[in-house]
Amino acid sequence: MELPPVDELLKVAVEAVGGVERPGQIAMARAVQRAIDSGDHLAVQAGTGTGKSLAYLVPSIRHAMTGEGAVVVSTATIALQRQLVDRDLPRLAKALAPVLPHEPTFAILKGRRNYLCRYKAAAGWPDDEQDQLFDPREVSATGRMVQRIQEWAEETETGDRDELVPGVNEQAWRQFSVSARECLGAQRCPSGMECFAELARARAGESDVVVTNHALLAIDAMEDLPLLPEHEVVIVDEAHELVDRVTSVVSGELSDGMVSVAVSRVGRLIEQGVSDRLLQAGEDLKALLAAAPPGRLDELPQVLGLTLALVRDAAWACITALGPRNSGDKDDPEGAGLRKAAFTALDEVHDTAQRMLDAFGHAEEVDRAEVVWLDGATERRPPILRVAPLTVAGMLRDKLFGDRTVVLTSATLALGGTFDGLARQWGLGSGPSPGSGSRDGDADRDGDGKGDGRRSGWSGMDVGSPFDHARSGILYVAKHLPQPGRDGLPEAYLEEITELIEAAGGRTLGLFSSMRAAKAATEALRDRLSVPLLCQGDDSTMLLVKQFAEDEPTCLFGTLSLWQGVDVPGPSLRLVIIDRIPFPRPDDPLSSARQRHVAAKGGNGFMAVAATHAALLLAQGAGRLLRSQHDKGVVAVLDPRLATARYAGFLRASLPPFWPTNDPAKVREALRRLTTS
Repeated sequence: MELPPVDELLKVAVEAVGGVERPGQIAMARAVQRAIDSGDHLAVQAGTGTGKSLAYLVPSIRHAMTGEGAVVVSTATIALQRQLVDRDLPRLAKALAPVLPHEPTFAILKGRRNYLCRYKAAAGWPDDEQDQLFDPREVSATGRMVQRIQEWAEETETGDRDELVPGVNEQAWRQFSVSARECLGAQRCPSGMECFAELARARAGESDVVVTNHALLAIDAMEDLPLLPEHEVVIVDEAHELVDRVTSVVSGELSDGMVSVAVSRVGRLIEQGVSDRLLQAGEDLKALLAAAPPGRLDELPQVLGLTLALVRDAAWACITALGPRNSGDKDDPEGAGLRKAAFTALDEVHDTAQRMLDAFGHAEEVDRAEVVWLDGATERRPPILRVAPLTVAGMLRDKLFGDRTVVLTSATLALGGTFDGLARQWGLGSGPSPGSGSRDGDADRDGDGKGDGRRSGWSGMDVGSPFDHARSGILYVAKHLPQPGRDGLPEAYLEEITELIEAAGGRTLGLFSSMRAAKAATEALRDRLSVPLLCQGDDSTMLLVKQFAEDEPTCLFGTLSLWQGVDVPGPSLRLVIIDRIPFPRPDDPLSSARQRHVAAKGGNGFMAVAATHAALLLAQGAGRLLRSQHDKGVVAVLDPRLATARYAGFLRASLPPFWPTNDPAKVREALRRLTTS
């Protein structure tokens, strides 16, 4: 059967879901098809309302029908995964079935930790809790969650944690799940034939489209643990989050709690004298971290180096004492499971300690590959020593983009008007401008724009948005306000927020650079405003957003998750207030180290890291305003640097093309007209 062209399939799909084809959607679908055919990578910026899901799913399904393997679709959020699997793909598969060789099939695949482990649940392995709970109420709540999981385990067909509603905390879930490294494997595990994770993998292996997340995509690409079925095409949706998600996967941490877990797991499996050596090393680490100041470590203190070496060597002694990894009685799966868990915990302690030692000792900054820092203790956890790569560009270039076609899409990719900033972070290097045709971009391991001579073909295009931003929205920069300081919100900012909200009749989403600022603004303004004012943390974020959407006069203030996670079309949202340009904190260990590393290589560290981070969040925040064709309103940025600083042009070029003004009177009048219309 000859496959219909992508334009024809897209038309069938759009009609089936009751939509209307849009030029941007058609252009994107054609570009995705060209990328699949040519093998070149593609970056597509597609604004809200474009219909980008259909634009990449239709050519993906068409490719799968050729018999050349499944297409993997990776997302950053559970919400989009569920939208694809529960809504978009079922309707699309049914619509396209009559014109394709067979009805398209699809499956969702997550990391093993997301599935209930039947064997662990039945064996009742000891719980080696890292984070001890001292509040009796929390212990009781966790106990009730454990009981609920046990009841659910008897009836679930998928074992997928996300189907357990309401959800449970991590402490309860850990008692019923294992990581990929802890897993015995389907052949050795008594429950291998009915393993939920293996069943999910089997379904994925027989599907045309596999929906997963960025973390699992990274693990599959970076480690020698094939988790995804064979595939030649990857669609990365919410691609603006790819670097952060991959960084999280390849980062490491070490604490006395982790050492204690390793000691408890090795337990009676080795001589006590050997495990006591690791226990003592953990105590030394605990005392050292408790006394050390938090922050980035540019040089390795001698005492820390000695302590890390003690931890590493003691962990290796335990590993050696355990003997060969695959030894043991095959008729004793419980013993094999305990040994595997012990090896996993010991390997993590040993390898992380060695990795931290390796992060130091480089003569030049340009030779440094990783950064180490200490996260100070909080009320709920002890100090933690962390290590992360200064760039994941080389990893992505070699492991993800090396032998497959990758399409990256989001509403926010062209920062400062080009894809270069994110492309360098992905390891693709500088290349095409938005809307240009395919070019070879210089692959760049370090994200500094220099490249290393290797080339990777890629193209970039901005398919625009169906919204008329200049007619529907205003970008107001409060140029007359003082620059934001470190001592909270100035009185002038509070007065400005009050006047804007009063003009809008409420209907405001306040996006703040920190939770402290959001709470301070809420407390200061509740007595000044006559409209309801909610603050993130008052209740679950989902319930707060629901209340905000259903009651027009209500305002909602919050921080990071609201910058990217709010979709409120209609009259409940007329004003988005951003208190300051969301640069990373100057003392943030990872971003500050990355800035210095880029500068050492001759690049502009501030623009490559801090300004790119700020541009991405600003664009995401401003994107909360227009969510449907009929929406209108104002994005108000109180930080005058967006109008006056030397980098302001780069940041403004990253925002949707709203009508710009610095005149507060015009903005308030526009908001009043919207309120009365």
